Amino acid sequence: MIKKNLILIRANKTKFGGAEVYLSRLSSALKDLNIEHELVHSSIPKFLPSWLRVLLFNNQVCQNKKNDFYFSLERISCPDIYRAGDGVHKVFLSIEKKSKINLLHKVYLFLEKKCFINSKKIIANSHMIKKEIIDTYNISSSKIEVIYNGINLVKPDFGKSYEKLSKEFDIKNDEKILLYVGSGFKRKGVEEFLEIFSKVQNPRSRAFIVGKEKKISYYKNLAKDLGIVEKVIFTGPRSDVADFYTISDIFLFPTRYEPFSNVILEAMSFSNVVITTKQNGAHEILEDEFIMNNSKDYSIVEIIDELLENQEKMDKIKAQNLEIVKNFSIEKNVEQTLKVINEVIN
Repeated sequence: MIKKNLILIRANKTKFGGAEVYLSRLSSALKDLNIEHELVHSSIPKFLPSWLRVLLFNNQVCQNKKNDFYFSLERISCPDIYRAGDGVHKVFLSIEKKSKINLLHKVYLFLEKKCFINSKKIIANSHMIKKEIIDTYNISSSKIEVIYNGINLVKPDFGKSYEKLSKEFDIKNDEKILLYVGSGFKRKGVEEFLEIFSKVQNPRSRAFIVGKEKKISYYKNLAKDLGIVEKVIFTGPRSDVADFYTISDIFLFPTRYEPFSNVILEAMSFSNVVITTKQNGAHEILEDEFIMNNSKDYSIVEIIDELLENQEKMDKIKAQNLEIVKNFSIEKNVEQTLKVINEVIN
């Protein structure tokens, strides 16, 4: 039984971010269990510099803590439990080769270290992230629990989804669909997705890229340069992402760094073949055949071509993924999370 005020903390309030989607699912599940809690988001004005907003939000929540129990999805200096859904920023900077001179990165690194040290318990959403925390900040392994993400499992209606999207995008019956879902195209590998798709031999293949991107013209021009502009559709952000998952055959996510992508579970739950990189913590639940060594591991094209020509194998992998993902429900995630919360409180 949770006796203290349970506060769930995340600065941003959006429908599209992975951590924000997880927070929404967690909050809904807690409500179903009649567990009282409060969501705290940033109220810092957006006209201020991003690095300053991060510092002010940290001050806002830590100065007002009192006797509350903080379950934070944000890097703050005063969490009781920190869920490291954003991964390890220091590792991310090294992978992306970003400048540490940027004030926002300096602030993130400052708060990240304090967050890991001051947390009574840390929840990592993959063993990859647990290892990065230990290796980067010398945090004791016993302080870190691995709890994989959880999703709401739904039963898709292929006929309804296909009818809707085939009308909008003129999809043919014999076309094979490759799908990408996510915002922030550079880190999540849309350039590599396009490079891979351009090498696919199947003439009846088509790709959908769903998500928000400020520099969308760069990727559209790249598709044109690669000679696939007629076969790739950039949809922008959509509220009907489930329809795209439903009609898709292969979900390709060649990300450069991802603690554990919710989209991997989502795609599996809609019976997609799923491919991602070793730099995505979600690779831990996939067969080796579908794990790329890195975002530019173009040997994956052979696997994709084989699947597109072998419907029996494709259907087998789709069915296997649907069975695997049943072990990753939001209910299981909440049960494991509440166990950690109760251990820390008591």
